[in-house]
Amino acid sequence: MAALQTRLFRADPEAEEGRWIAEMRERRPHRLGARDWRFSFAAAAGFLIFAALTAVFVDSNRSASPFVIATIVGVYALAATVEFEVGAGSAVPTQLVLVPMLFLLPLGLVPACVVAGLLLADVHRYVRREAHPERAVVLVMSAWYAAGPVIVLAAFGASAPRLSHWPIYLLALGCQFALDFGVATCRSWYAFGTPPGSQIGPMVSAWAVDSALAPVGLFVALVGASHKYAYLGCVPLILLMGVFGRERRIRIDNALELGHAYRGTALLLGDMIEADDQGTGAHSRDVVSLVIGVAKRMNLDERSRRHAEFAALLHDVGKVRVPKEIINKPGPLTDVEWLVIKQHTVWGEEMLKAVGGILAEIGSIVRSCHERYDGTGYPDALKGEGIPLIARIIFACDTFSAMTTDRSYRKARSAAEAVAELRRNAGTQFDPRVVDVLIEIIGEDENLQPIPLRPHIAEAGPALDSAVARQS
Repeated sequence: MAALQTRLFRADPEAEEGRWIAEMRERRPHRLGARDWRFSFAAAAGFLIFAALTAVFVDSNRSASPFVIATIVGVYALAATVEFEVGAGSAVPTQLVLVPMLFLLPLGLVPACVVAGLLLADVHRYVRREAHPERAVVLVMSAWYAAGPVIVLAAFGASAPRLSHWPIYLLALGCQFALDFGVATCRSWYAFGTPPGSQIGPMVSAWAVDSALAPVGLFVALVGASHKYAYLGCVPLILLMGVFGRERRIRIDNALELGHAYRGTALLLGDMIEADDQGTGAHSRDVVSLVIGVAKRMNLDERSRRHAEFAALLHDVGKVRVPKEIINKPGPLTDVEWLVIKQHTVWGEEMLKAVGGILAEIGSIVRSCHERYDGTGYPDALKGEGIPLIARIIFACDTFSAMTTDRSYRKARSAAEAVAELRRNAGTQFDPRVVDVLIEIIGEDENLQPIPLRPHIAEAGPALDSAVARQS
């Protein structure tokens, strides 16, 4: 792909950009998975065969000196080193050089020159061990985008660049996109099980970059018809884009470090909870998994999902101010003890606001994690849609986890019993939409079948009220 060298991994296609980039960086030094290796090797071998056949059989009645070939490959490699990390890949301005290549070099040599430029651009990564040498196979495979323009120009015999041939060039660009899309989506589908449709977003970004740079490359090719070294004029522009690319990388590095700092702070606070009470800490980690699953299934945006993750991890952070004697009390709580328990959400909000940043933003969510849909919760008696959606999600997931976890004052219930309780109290204690999604996820994990309400839990309220009152 001229503008997007895509490294696709097993990840949620809707994952936030920072997470994609972090995963891309993390995986580069490692070997390819077995299925990825098989597909990439087969596709790379196919392209090398194609490059050999075009070098032998495609004659464009053009010649170029070894110096011209070497320098244009070097400029192509320079362009390929300029990265703008976007989503699951890196946008690179190689289209600036690919178009002149198609008209200044013998057409049959273009595929081989593209591969040489891509491999040359990544040599520094292999030397520094920033990428596993096995990933060179992916680079060769990704060069299939160059086959489309070569096939179209060879078929139409468009040897010299002319503006009047723009329909042919437009067709060549379309074939470039089609082949690139086909190879990338087949790889992601076969190797990672990623649906082809999920690749459209990153591909559209790549096509936009290619489409913007292609006319500039064509202008360089037109000038190159009379000045064969015109492609060297791309070098200053490529270097300038390299400066912008490095600045973007620094900003992304800073954003990732800040994100790690926030996550580290959240985990540290979570460990404080776990150190204070093992059951509460483990319970918090369980709630996080459920909350993330529900948030994804309900199509929350990335910012909301990040807030949901942190809030789920820290929803009980205020418990560190609650005496252990109350948290671990085996019998019923007194009215005074219950008032202390109810204060933990307020304390949690205060602690998180003191930290600042993202954690301060989720403080209000933590405060509302025990509000009930019918307005009888605490501490503010919020009702229905007045309760933050993330808090409603956490409350339902928190309750399910609490009911299925052993506590000092009771034994854990079965998942089926807990699901029945959720159904029974949907619309009163819990948001019905959240309950529906949560039960769907629980059913997938637990292989649960729809079950009728059991007689001993079919009556309203007290059993679940007790469970909720003594959660975590």
